Amino acid sequence: MTNQRGFTLIELVVVIIVLGILAVTAAPKFIDLQTDARIATLKGAKGAIQGANALVYAKAAVNGVEGDNCTGKTDGGCKAVQDDISILPVFGSIGASKTDLNEVVELDSNEWDLDDTTTSGTVYITPHDFAVDTASGKPKACQLEYVPADGSVAASYTIEDNGC
Repeated sequence: MTNQRGFTLIELVVVIIVLGILAVTAAPKFIDLQTDARIATLKGAKGAIQGANALVYAKAAVNGVEGDNCTGKTDGGCKAVQDDISILPVFGSIGASKTDLNEVVELDSNEWDLDDTTTSGTVYITPHDFAVDTASGKPKACQLEYVPADGSVAASYTIEDNGC
């Protein structure tokens, strides 16, 4: 009698069941990729603004205006950060306006919504496809909050990602 090698039907069924169980337990980890991508883009925008602020501060320090609020000024040593960039530093940081942020960081309006209409001097940066909750009409909790320096406190960057 010769030995035959191979798998029995029961062994194949057991392997398929084990693979099914593994797929069911691993699937939720990969389904939430869109949320992870939104959070990663917010972190990327935060890093870009932080890097730009470091360069703006360095240029303001070279001009000797790192401690001044140059908003709306062109005298007293306040001048544009660079010849091809027209922003004026606010205590050595980028001001709280869409114009200033786009001038330095160039956040694409097809990908990002910037809201600088707050009275607190804060800019809210939200992924374009995730900007407003249609039920409430308010921005969803998936945004980067940028507050420029105010003379006593450095610029701050807060990511709110619990609604992404």
